[in-house]
Amino acid sequence: MQKNRVTAAVLAFLFGGFGIHKFYLRRPGEGFLFVFLTMMGLRIMGLPISVVLGFFDAVRLLTMGDQEFDQKYNRGNQNRTRRSGSSSRRNVRSRHQTQAPRRNSRRFEREYRRKPVKKSYPKSNPFKQSGIRKFKDYDIKGAIEDFTKALKISPNDPALHFNLASSYSLNEEAKKSFYHLQKAIENGFNDFEKIATHQALAFLRIQDEYETFKENGYKFEGSLKAQIEASQGGENLLDEDILLKQLNKLDELRRKGLLSEEEFVEQKKRLMS
Repeated sequence: MQKNRVTAAVLAFLFGGFGIHKFYLRRPGEGFLFVFLTMMGLRIMGLPISVVLGFFDAVRLLTMGDQEFDQKYNRGNQNRTRRSGSSSRRNVRSRHQTQAPRRNSRRFEREYRRKPVKKSYPKSNPFKQSGIRKFKDYDIKGAIEDFTKALKISPNDPALHFNLASSYSLNEEAKKSFYHLQKAIENGFNDFEKIATHQALAFLRIQDEYETFKENGYKFEGSLKAQIEASQGGENLLDEDILLKQLNKLDELRRKGLLSEEEFVEQKKRLMS
């Protein structure tokens, strides 16, 4: 309970000899001292000395400012109020922190549902861009070379396979064009209107196998599939030769003791993958 300055001054003026104002102000030790001084004063001198002290306390309380009085006599209540306020703020902060992750989670789920996940391919593929430039400049042979190199970086890029299919069609290499068109569709290319109207694929569309290819879901099966895949053998010879040389080099390093058996097996796995 908050103590009142004026009330304390009145008690000091009227009952200062008995220390009533000290008990009121939660100073029981000083209150008992006033009682003791009163009893000793009456016994020794016949005068209650503490009455005079109570009068001075009354004057001091009346002249004291409210802020000073509160700091001196109401500090305990202030601390309790402050602690209560701090506790309330901590509770509010705790609820906010508990609810924040839930709100963030719900926001992420909404954004994730709103934005479909797309396949991403390496952006740093200079051969793809140079191949497109050469294709637009009608340098079909150069475009095929660059698109083939770009496939080494992004082997599952449907756009690269479609560009190669278009390039081989312009170069009148139907089997290779069929092969890369099929690979483009296997990797997610689904613009069938573009396949039916793209000028670069005009040569492919007049082939006898095209209708079978189209009716079969833009893919070949059986002997035709074997023929189409066999048409890529010439492109893979260079890769096979390089791979063989690299394997021989690893074997030579192992024989010389420059590679341990574990390192040899690890490097071989990386090459074969």
